[in-house]
Amino acid sequence: MEIYLLIKVGSMIGALPTIAIVILTAIVGTWLLKQQGLATLQRYQQNLGQGQLPAMELMEGMILLFGGALLLTPGFFTDVIGFLCLIPDSRQAIIRMAM
Repeated sequence: MEIYLLIKVGSMIGALPTIAIVILTAIVGTWLLKQQGLATLQRYQQNLGQGQLPAMELMEGMILLFGGALLLTPGFFTDVIGFLCLIPDSRQAIIRMAM
């Protein structure tokens, strides 16, 4: 599916714009991953400081790691899934479905 989408988009807008979009999504994804990772780490530390088990934050960290890896993988399908892992509401919905 990934190769099909890359070929289809590349044939519609050209190779260089397609490569530029793939690189741009990796850059934006890395920036979002850093932001969301730091926010999750902060909540993790707050919960530990309050004597609470940071289970949700640990799960979010794993989903963030997975999403970050997908965003660094070239392609549009993996980028969509990776961005869904970085959006807090969709990330928490993924965790709720998994549990």
